[in-house]
Amino acid sequence: MRQGELGMKRKKRDKLKRVFAQGFKAGVKGKTSTFCPYINLILRSEWLGGWREGRQDKNLYMYLRL
Repeated sequence: MRQGELGMKRKKRDKLKRVFAQGFKAGVKGKTSTFCPYINLILRSEWLGGWREGRQDKNLYMYLRL
């Protein structure tokens, strides 16, 4: 693998991490999935994955507080 290819993959991976984190934050805040700002299928999928995990964590936290 050439040096330039490694940098491109890292940039793409970092972008996906940021998109996932944005979705996670939206899920924890209780926003609906319709707030997803992405049309691109890959980015939208990553955002929704983060959103789902955020919703699960929020629900678990609410359950544990009872």
